[in-house]
Amino acid sequence: MNFSKHEESIKFVLDNAPFKPDAALILGSGLGGFSGSVEIVKTIRTMDIPGYPPSTVEGHGGKIHFARLKEKRLLLFDGRIHFYEGYPLEKCLFPVMFTHKLGAKQLLITNAAGGVSGDLTPGDLMLFNSFSTLNLKKEISEALGSFLLKEVNAIRNFPDEELHGIIRQAAEEENIPIKEGSYFFSKGPTYETPAEVRMAAKLGFDAVGMSTVHEIITALKLGIRVASISCITNYAAGISAQKLSHSEVTETANRIKDEFERLIKKIFELLPR
Repeated sequence: MNFSKHEESIKFVLDNAPFKPDAALILGSGLGGFSGSVEIVKTIRTMDIPGYPPSTVEGHGGKIHFARLKEKRLLLFDGRIHFYEGYPLEKCLFPVMFTHKLGAKQLLITNAAGGVSGDLTPGDLMLFNSFSTLNLKKEISEALGSFLLKEVNAIRNFPDEELHGIIRQAAEEENIPIKEGSYFFSKGPTYETPAEVRMAAKLGFDAVGMSTVHEIITALKLGIRVASISCITNYAAGISAQKLSHSEVTETANRIKDEFERLIKKIFELLPR
């Protein structure tokens, strides 16, 4: 990623940062309420950051919070920018870029996703064990530039078993069921068609969505330890007779809000500084 093109944005965030965070969290659709459960030290509105594109999607707050959870210093991205909103992929990677520039070495990414596998129902939490890059190769190359061999090998290190072990431990200690599966990335802006969902199922994917994969790849390229959890907010198209809607996404996210917050808090408590 060519950071020199975004020096003004980076300088603004660095100048306004009250501390160096231990870890960062990107909050997906309907999950922004987590920021209300921790001590907020300072908030930056993304609209005030030079060059930061506005989010056009309901449930994405457009704020960056510096927060504390016990002894941990956290960087919270309340909302994200999606590729389907019409922005260059590089702009969608600002949260990962700021995570790197602020020195955080651990990143947890969350999203709302549609369930494809019969093992997943709305309200489930799914830890990524793999993901697809089929629909992103050209854009990733343009956004990040050519990969060195060592960077390609870094991508092969996903998932981070130590980090996943911490997440499993957190789920067990909080008595919160967490499933594991693979995520199929779709560019959007429309929901996947039933035919595309059947294709994803035949390829072995468990959930579908329109974010996260480029964030994971960029974090790995930058040497950040990363894991991702999907909130399964709906059945993917064709799985049930119910028509898909964004309101269903936010309603399901609200329904599991307390469970989600407990899990994320416990994960951050267990993470090493």
